[in-house]
Amino acid sequence: MSRPSRSLAAMRDAAPLVQCITNFVAMNFQANVLLAAGAAPAMVHDPEESGEFAAIAGALSVNIGTLSPRWVSGMLEAAAAAGKSGTPWVLDPVACFATGLRREATSKLMQARPTILRGNASEILAIAGESSSGAGVDAGDSVAAAEAAARAVAAEAGCVVAVTGAVDFVTDGERAVQVSGGSSLMPKVTATGCSLSALCAAYAAAVEDPFDATVGALAHFAAAGEIAAGRAVGPGSFAPAFLDALASVAPETIGDDRVSAA
Repeated sequence: MSRPSRSLAAMRDAAPLVQCITNFVAMNFQANVLLAAGAAPAMVHDPEESGEFAAIAGALSVNIGTLSPRWVSGMLEAAAAAGKSGTPWVLDPVACFATGLRREATSKLMQARPTILRGNASEILAIAGESSSGAGVDAGDSVAAAEAAARAVAAEAGCVVAVTGAVDFVTDGERAVQVSGGSSLMPKVTATGCSLSALCAAYAAAVEDPFDATVGALAHFAAAGEIAAGRAVGPGSFAPAFLDALASVAPETIGDDRVSAA
C-alpha cells in the first residue's frame, strides 16, 4: 500500500522545479499551491521555450483549461521534450469533451504518453470513449462511474489515472486505491483541481513510482482540505486557509490511513 508520509518527505526534500502550462484562471493560485506545499513553480508555456525548459524541469504539468493554437503548440513541444528527457509529466484534460479543439488537443497529448492523467469522472469517461454527463468544466458523473474507464485508460496508455471527487480513485491498470478526505468547499474555489494536477507533478519529480507519487499528492491535498475547512467560514476564507494548511501538513499528520485498496 502506498505511504503518503514517505512521499511527502521525499517531495519536500527535493523541492522540485515544476513547469506549469496552465490556464489564465489558475496561474496565480497554482503557483502559490506549489510554493506552499514545498515545490517551486515555473509558468513557462510558449513553444519558443517550453520544450527546452521541460528538459531541465523536475516535472511538467499540462492543463488545457484556456486553449489557443499557440498554447497547444507549447504543450506539445513540452510533452515531446519531457518524453525524450525522461521528465515525468501530468495531463489535466479540462473539459476535454466540450469542443473539437479540446478533443483534438487531448488526443494529441495522450499520444505523447503522459506519466499521470488527472481529471474528473466526466473527463476520464470521455477519454475512454464513453458517454459522459459533463457540463462545461464540471463533472456530471460520479467517481465510481469512471473507475472501469480509468483502469482501461491506464492499461492502454501506460499511465497512472487519478479520478478526483469526493473520494478519489487512483489506478495504474493493475493497482487501485481510494483516497478519502478533503472538504466540500474545495470545488467552490477556482483552480483547486488544476493545482492538484501540478502537485501530482511535484510529487512525480521526487517519488520514483508515479502511482505512489499520485497517491501522495492526493493525500496531501485531502489533509490540507480538512484542516482548512476547520478554519474557514466559506469559500473566500478557505482559499488562504488552504495554502496555510498545505504548508503545515507534515509526514506525521498527512494520514496514511486515508488510503485504502479499491
